[in-house]
Amino acid sequence: MRRIWTGVGAALALAAGAGLWAVTTDPDPASQDAAFDNLNGNRLKTDALLESGLLQVRYQDIPHAKATFERVLELDPKNKLAWYNLGVLAQNEGRRTDAHKAYDAALKTDPSYTSALFNKALLLKTNDPDKALALLRRAVAADPKASTAHFHIGETLALKGRDEQARDAYRRAVELDTSLRSQVPEPYREPGDAGPPPAESAESAESAESAESDESAENSETPER
Repeated sequence: MRRIWTGVGAALALAAGAGLWAVTTDPDPASQDAAFDNLNGNRLKTDALLESGLLQVRYQDIPHAKATFERVLELDPKNKLAWYNLGVLAQNEGRRTDAHKAYDAALKTDPSYTSALFNKALLLKTNDPDKALALLRRAVAADPKASTAHFHIGETLALKGRDEQARDAYRRAVELDTSLRSQVPEPYREPGDAGPPPAESAESAESAESAESDESAENSETPER
């Protein structure tokens, strides 16, 4: 169940699907054209830098990836993907405070950014389960098909002793992604659900992270979209 939500897919999706930019009207057509050209040029630069940073992450060149995402923020201080990816890098390195700040900055730009809501919730899950639960519920409100967010809602509710609600959340997670069925704790399984094979670990084979010293980084996960 513990898969790292790297932000790679999210950032590439934005770069591939770049939309329109809003340009403030200006009485001087020449100034307006120059402003548009500058804005459009910055967008092309940030998209290219995001893709470069993602490649650096893929090849484990983390220091340069961090510098690349910081360069994106110099051009676009509100770029949620750059902030998000910096949060993931910090979370993987156990820098919880830096990860919090980065996810908060991403959410300031987009309060319904599912990836940031999810990862921030996992940072808080152990020490502040109520706040984590609120963030996870915001995540599924923004993306009702986020199966792993539903799963972690179930886990959090189970820890709080709210068994019926936990069972409902687990059921919803499995409806969205049947591969999660074997990871549901036995007391919350539906009748007839099989447990995990004896020789198999409940850890996901998709995990790209190394062993974590901290549950929040360990549980970060890839969005199901």
